[in-house]
Amino acid sequence: MKRRELFAPIEPYQTGMLKVSELHTLYWETSGNPKGTPVVFLHGGPGAGTQGMHRRFFDPRAWHIILFDQRGCGRSTPHAETTENTTQHLVDDIEKLRQHMGIERWHVFGGSWGSTLALAYAQTHPARILGLMLRGICLLERCEIDWFLYGLSAVFPDAWEAFASLIPVAEHTNLLDAYLRLMNDPNPNIRVRAYAAWCEYESTCSTLLPNPDVQSNPDEGKRAASMARLEAHYFKNNLFNPETQLIDNVHRIRNIPGVIVHGRYDMVCPVANAFKLHKAWPEADFIVVPNAGHAAMEPGIRSALIEATERFKDIVG
Repeated sequence: MKRRELFAPIEPYQTGMLKVSELHTLYWETSGNPKGTPVVFLHGGPGAGTQGMHRRFFDPRAWHIILFDQRGCGRSTPHAETTENTTQHLVDDIEKLRQHMGIERWHVFGGSWGSTLALAYAQTHPARILGLMLRGICLLERCEIDWFLYGLSAVFPDAWEAFASLIPVAEHTNLLDAYLRLMNDPNPNIRVRAYAAWCEYESTCSTLLPNPDVQSNPDEGKRAASMARLEAHYFKNNLFNPETQLIDNVHRIRNIPGVIVHGRYDMVCPVANAFKLHKAWPEADFIVVPNAGHAAMEPGIRSALIEATERFKDIVG
């Protein structure tokens, strides 16, 4: 099969800020065809925010493309804020955004943490979903957090050593709490070092092969702060109860068209997560990309996701 490439760059035709609480206001944008099939893009992290390249997974002639920055990241305010920032808050925000847009039903596209949020939203509001396009499945179970904090050392011992080096050896058995302490230190230099180390660790482990061609982003320090703070916050405070909730509630979405795309060598979110979801939701297409890791922009992952958007663009209700 011919590998699919991103669509040409486009700019939003409308942007706005949606106040979702006394504290939080969300940035949103729309691009593509305002009369096209609606799709909402759920970014990863939590805390990564959206980027212009995310619009390019969708044919702009066919899709009404909606991007937004979740609480505490990107252009949403306040930045890197963990107060009133839980999975349920984010699920409610998506529904408020749908209502604000005047959309009856839409597709949901999400990768990594975005897949977690997509599943939680769809299971809460199944009648609002036309289709689910998911990548790099994260179920937010305790074993996944332990794998990220410790298990990755079996594959990336050098990256893990650098990650752990900020923490005294006596605290290596509880890296999460130690990092949370550094991220809340009154000294901004200590906080910045912790944000950078956390994000460097994740980035290093995200691709099958090293990717030295990734260009630096002038907002990288700001993005690192929201990524590190919100990921650590969610790992500590936002496990589902029970932690198997997303699998337990798959029955609510089994009649919704779906596709699951996952890299065979995904080290951040192991393919076992996707396989578990596939076994509970056999109706969804299950695509394991044989030569890919976690990152959405790896060629095989990218192509499979665009193939999914091309197939789903005619599902309109």
